[in-house]
Amino acid sequence: MQKVFKYLKDNPIFYIATCEEEQPRVRPFGAIAEFEGKLYIVTNNQKKCYNQMISNPKIEISTMGKDGTWIRIEAAVVHDTRREARVQMMEQNQEALSQLYNVDDNLMEVLYLQDATATIYSFTKAPEVIKF
Repeated sequence: MQKVFKYLKDNPIFYIATCEEEQPRVRPFGAIAEFEGKLYIVTNNQKKCYNQMISNPKIEISTMGKDGTWIRIEAAVVHDTRREARVQMMEQNQEALSQLYNVDDNLMEVLYLQDATATIYSFTKAPEVIKF
């Protein structure tokens, strides 16, 4: 999991795909945190993507590395309502999130990845699969 966390931190704009009924939806994200051995994402509970993840927790994340590799993560998200999870997200992403949220604003929602499979691809090497 640490390798996946580092990959996303090193390539801070990643894309999350959700599903709205039968239609996939993709949007950029930029904050990830590690807390209690899990990878967390953050969003606003007023956004469609939040409702999509609550309705159907299956997501995919993808981004491309500066070295020409790319990652695809298949996972389910689990909503974590604990304040300490929001605090960790804010502490680890202060610069990116401080203009958008505070931990007690009733907008900031954190979700962690569960049953995740990350695959790092390259044009020159066999794919590397990481389960967490």
